[in-house]
Amino acid sequence: MTRRILIVTHPHRPEAADAAALAAEALAADGVATCTDFHAGDKPIEAALVLGGDGTILHAADLTRGTGIPLLGVNLGHVGFLAEFERDDVAHAARRLAAGDYTVEERGTIDVAVTSPEGVVSTGWALNDVTVERANLRTTIEVALDIDGRPLSTFGCDGVVVATSTGSTAHAFSAGGPVLWPDVDALLVVPLAAHALFSRPLVVSPSSRVTVEILDRSSSDGQVVLDGARAIDLARGGRVEVTRGAQTVRLARMSDAPFSERLVQKFSLPVDGFRGTRPVAGWGAGI
Repeated sequence: MTRRILIVTHPHRPEAADAAALAAEALAADGVATCTDFHAGDKPIEAALVLGGDGTILHAADLTRGTGIPLLGVNLGHVGFLAEFERDDVAHAARRLAAGDYTVEERGTIDVAVTSPEGVVSTGWALNDVTVERANLRTTIEVALDIDGRPLSTFGCDGVVVATSTGSTAHAFSAGGPVLWPDVDALLVVPLAAHALFSRPLVVSPSSRVTVEILDRSSSDGQVVLDGARAIDLARGGRVEVTRGAQTVRLARMSDAPFSERLVQKFSLPVDGFRGTRPVAGWGAGI
């Protein structure tokens, strides 16, 4: 059976086409066929090489959802937090993918149910986050937030982000939320520019149900944005329920570096002067 690897590229980056050609050449040299179109039920694909930024990886995750195909990202964008390699490593990444020289990291997702005021339910999912945003950028929305069916607070705001640990370094991070290590199993709730005394980011149980309702008195309707790419309109009186996702996303990893090292690299954090762990006085001296 012919081995096949899917190549997913950013559609508007000229360098992505060059990178795809380079990757396809490297894979062909190892006897691996490539494809750029994917539909459920296609011939088996053993992995996907994703060339772009985090948005391209999120698109690839949506494209292959439910298939179990591991995704290997090569960053052609800016931060590229989900990517494993940078733009100069395309051929190297392709060869290691062909050799099966990687481990698989399971990332949790969130399931989203959007209920309109008339009771019509639309569903979706996200790897990073779901954001309840104001439809009218000139005003705010009034929301009620509840956790596990219990009201927590009502307030005016620009929106509310509910994120996975993976998404803690995305929209939630830019809104002042904490960074969660990827293996922390939790949901993160971050209000956006809330007009409230109590509007701190919340880290809640992964088994919790987070509900955001747009109140009837809100001066604006809202919209629900999934992973910054897919949107569902939500009128006043509608609500969004967010729970742990039923399916995971599989990321191919080729480095055993800790997450802290990824933070330092991606955010160019200053670590000058660090000398490593030093023994505390009195320990390790036979005392």
